[in-house]
Amino acid sequence: LAPRLGPGRPAEPSPRSPAGMLLVAVGLLLAVAAGGRGSPAAEQESPPGSRFVCTSLPLEATGAGCPLPPVPMQGGALPPEEELKATVLQLRETVLQQKETIGSQREAIRELTGKLSRCEGADGKSAGGTWKNEVGKGKDTMGDLPRDPAQVIDQLSRTMQTLKDRLESLEHQLRANVSYAALPSDLREMLQRRLGDLERQLLSKVAELEDEKSLLHNETSAHRQKTETALNALLERVSELEKGNSAFKSPDEFKVSLPLRTNYLYGKIKKTLPELYAFTVCLWLRSSASPGIGTPFSYAVPGQANEIVLIEWGNNPIELLINDKVAQLPLFISDGKWHHICITWTTRDGMWEAFQDGEKLGTGENLAPWHPIKPGGVLILGQEQDTVGGRFDATQAFVGEMSQFNIWDRVLKAEDIMNIANCSINMPGNIIPWVDNNVDVFGGATKWPVETCEERLLDL
Repeated sequence: LAPRLGPGRPAEPSPRSPAGMLLVAVGLLLAVAAGGRGSPAAEQESPPGSRFVCTSLPLEATGAGCPLPPVPMQGGALPPEEELKATVLQLRETVLQQKETIGSQREAIRELTGKLSRCEGADGKSAGGTWKNEVGKGKDTMGDLPRDPAQVIDQLSRTMQTLKDRLESLEHQLRANVSYAALPSDLREMLQRRLGDLERQLLSKVAELEDEKSLLHNETSAHRQKTETALNALLERVSELEKGNSAFKSPDEFKVSLPLRTNYLYGKIKKTLPELYAFTVCLWLRSSASPGIGTPFSYAVPGQANEIVLIEWGNNPIELLINDKVAQLPLFISDGKWHHICITWTTRDGMWEAFQDGEKLGTGENLAPWHPIKPGGVLILGQEQDTVGGRFDATQAFVGEMSQFNIWDRVLKAEDIMNIANCSINMPGNIIPWVDNNVDVFGGATKWPVETCEERLLDL
């Protein structure tokens, strides 16, 4: 069955012989490799302008990377036909395996084929037998050339802009998702109510601030007016002193000022009282202290500190004490205006009367009846005495101004008291008159020139 050989011609392997089948298989492999090497896609994937250096691989490296199919040994125990059939089947399986491998690694083969197609020459063999990039100066880059800085910056800019656009889109979607229109009706109503409450609270707070501002302005104006009045009075007093006249224009036209609640500001009457079986005490006073105006005057004798006391202490009404006995008077004088006060008393049945601004507001009896007022005591303006002439209590001190403090040894008629309160007549006390040289001040209390009736008209 073997073909005859002609003279001078070498014998060609038969297609059905084992050697022929091996050649056919190798041809198929080379055709597949050539098809992969000639693919246009492989050439397009490689970056343009790149240069590669190809180096030869050692024989052992090729053996490791490209395994050859095993070839059955000749001269086996099988017949030639069976041996040939086994060889063909083995080669067919090998071809199928290689085809599957080439299919799964197609992209890698295209990239390597594209790089190999641009190799310009060999530049020696590296230590590990790998490809080197000339631009990389020996570094194994496999075509990863350094990028242009301008291109990198431009790419980063585009990336940042893309991220920014995506962020703005997300924010827009978030606002759209929680928009007012998308809220439920009950939630919208609740928000409207809350906004309305907040607006009302804000308007109320603004109104309060405006009121506080107005009050502060008014208080500042009033304080400035009082300061100017005090300064003017001081200037007038200094002018009088500079003229060498230390007395007031009239001996009774002055007031005593006790501006602080302390235990050391007070005035003292130089004269003392004789034994009295009746008396009338009248004075002008102005106070707005609270609680209680304090003690306008007190008279103490040895053995009895509360011989005569007029006091408004704490939230209690005004009280008149005689020999330590108490009567409550229906008077109200803590409004910061000038008021004329008169109190009458007699030992007969302890009868008393209380007048405010010329009008009788109260009367009573049994206030220390048949007890004569003892003589030789100390009369203090603005403090309550616990001992004769001393041991003052700051909580009981009078705060304000007083003038025209007069004492008579009899009960004045109601019409006389009305005329004094109306400034129709001037009746100095026959026991204690209100004159400048009869009143001393201590601890910072001051005497100021004043015409009480004129100042009272300013309060009306």
